[in-house]
Amino acid sequence: MKLSTMLLGAAAFGLLSTSFAMADDYLGGAVKSASIGGKEILTDAKGMTLYIWDKDAVGVSNCYDKCAVAWPPMWVAADTAVSGDFTLVDRTDATGDHANMKIVAYKGWPLYLWVQDTKPGDITGDGKGGTWHLAVE
Repeated sequence: MKLSTMLLGAAAFGLLSTSFAMADDYLGGAVKSASIGGKEILTDAKGMTLYIWDKDAVGVSNCYDKCAVAWPPMWVAADTAVSGDFTLVDRTDATGDHANMKIVAYKGWPLYLWVQDTKPGDITGDGKGGTWHLAVE
């Protein structure tokens, strides 16, 4: 009886916990697909959630200065091979550590991280300001 109770409890715990599973790799592993809460979202190589911003335009990043500190762009080397729905976007601040780099875009929308996400699977930036959203496949 105790074993069945323990198994039932473990199963219930598994259903209540947020699932986070890595799936496909893109851009040589720089971008990954992950399953979170029944959605396929994009993450960086470390499993950190990627976001899109309503105030950008397709192929244009408008998040600079304070915005880019809170929402760091998903930087990659300018010669990174892209395919499918992925493209690279130029930025005017691609200097210093980001010289010869571009940011990744999915379906034309530039991708960003959120500084308040602290571990893989965090999605605390989703809906922030009504303009930030998960990058969903």
